[in-house]
Amino acid sequence: ANKSTYRTPNFDDVLKENNDPDKGRSYAYFMVGAMGLLSSAGAKSTVETFISSMTATADVLAMAKVEVNLAAIPLGKNVVVKWQGKPVFIRHRTPHEIQEANSVEMSALKDPQTDADRVKDPQWLIMLGICTHLGCVPIGEAGDFGGWFCPCHGSHYDISGRIRKGPAP
Repeated sequence: ANKSTYRTPNFDDVLKENNDPDKGRSYAYFMVGAMGLLSSAGAKSTVETFISSMTATADVLAMAKVEVNLAAIPLGKNVVVKWQGKPVFIRHRTPHEIQEANSVEMSALKDPQTDADRVKDPQWLIMLGICTHLGCVPIGEAGDFGGWFCPCHGSHYDISGRIRKGPAP
């Protein structure tokens, strides 16, 4: 009957159970709100990065506009300018060329379109200078119809830029 004098300490004041149901709720709400805020910020950053990758760069925007002095183009002559890396044909048409473009029978064209539908001002024809067949650059003031000729595959365009002969659609 050896009795120890060791007494087990009483931790009742520290281990006291709190039966309050709202005790952890504030912390849980805070954590849910914080995670929602962080997730929203991450999603916003991802979407902004994705959208900004699709916008035009500064060098592309700089090439979007080309200014041409039309007064410097003689009557009956072509000028080729570069716009966004592509050739653009500008032709100062004579009254005879305008009359010729308007007198074409629509049934003779692969893609019937009147000259008036192709120009704003009849004396100026401005069009993208790429062959509709395979994307070559036609030669101006050439071909069977006095417009353009594509030497790659033999397509002929009239003075309104309409395909008249050859494989171009």
